[in-house]
Amino acid sequence: MAIFDVPLAELRTRGTIKWRRFEADVLPMFVAEMDAHLAPAVRARLERALAEGDTGYPELPAYQEALADFAAWQWGWEFSPSDATLVTDVVTGMRDALMAVTEPGDPVVINSPIYPPFRGVSYDRTIVDVPMLDDRLDLEGLAEAFEEHRPKAYLLCSPHNPNGTIHTAEELAEVARLADRFGVVVISDEIHAPLAGAAHTPYLAVPGAHDAVIVTSASKSWNLAALKAGLIVGSASVRDRLRPMVSDGASYFGVLAHVAALADGRDWVREAADEIEGNKEFFAAQLAEHLPALSYTPLPGTYLAWLDCSPLGLESPVDHFHQVARVRLNAGRDFAPYAQQFVRVNLATNHDIIAEAVSRLAASVS
Repeated sequence: MAIFDVPLAELRTRGTIKWRRFEADVLPMFVAEMDAHLAPAVRARLERALAEGDTGYPELPAYQEALADFAAWQWGWEFSPSDATLVTDVVTGMRDALMAVTEPGDPVVINSPIYPPFRGVSYDRTIVDVPMLDDRLDLEGLAEAFEEHRPKAYLLCSPHNPNGTIHTAEELAEVARLADRFGVVVISDEIHAPLAGAAHTPYLAVPGAHDAVIVTSASKSWNLAALKAGLIVGSASVRDRLRPMVSDGASYFGVLAHVAALADGRDWVREAADEIEGNKEFFAAQLAEHLPALSYTPLPGTYLAWLDCSPLGLESPVDHFHQVARVRLNAGRDFAPYAQQFVRVNLATNHDIIAEAVSRLAASVS
């Protein structure tokens, strides 16, 4: 059975944001939840804990050890489990790391278009935006921003959300060189990395990446958002400044689920990645056939498509598609003020839903 072979009728019984936020006739392809069958290893571990009444607080460093083992296996990147700190989840961990190394008002660099919580965790800091350039990091722009604004921190998204870019080892090494030169702490969100497989380079694996941390989790790649747990990995000088109760928000069931995913769900995540690659190709083909005014070139880093809808001449593509096509996508304006004509599309679903969505989009502008 394919991982994303979940019937629409079954999906509509789910009570999560994706299936409850909008009207019942709307096809939701916005928030980054997968329409997937749960990894068997995760299900088995949770069922065992329930059967044993093992429902207390997390204590053992099992998550840290599981991530270290996965990282060595997948990326050849080795770190000590003692260099990882348990946190609630990735967004909360990013905020914790940012609070540890900056003060209110300090400059913080981001790269738009960017996952909206990057702005949210920086709400009381001064955001310095260095936009992506043709879907890649603008390294010259970063150098100029570091020199002019002297930021205390740089929030890196790797792989990049929403456009799916996987940064090269050479690009990341240049980031590390610039960060070291200008005294910038790099906080790298790598939540999508397991799905990217060997193509991803952990930031801390590149030369010169010293005063930095990775904030990550198994939640995105194995669809475990309900089971909260994340890790901050890296510089002790950053982790030592984290608030005292930073680990208390993580769920024990989250730890159990994420450990099972990293240790015993490796075949599942590779199959999911293969299916997602096929979904991207199918989405591109469906657009070419039914809505040729729009074009999509798949990028490998996430299960999200970043789609330029400006050829359609709509005032607000996301609102038009919601109100007329009855398909809900993410609004580009939430990722960058200048991205009004873009939408983000969640492709972690089945071909029937992708085909139905494209059919509705096409009919709404015919």
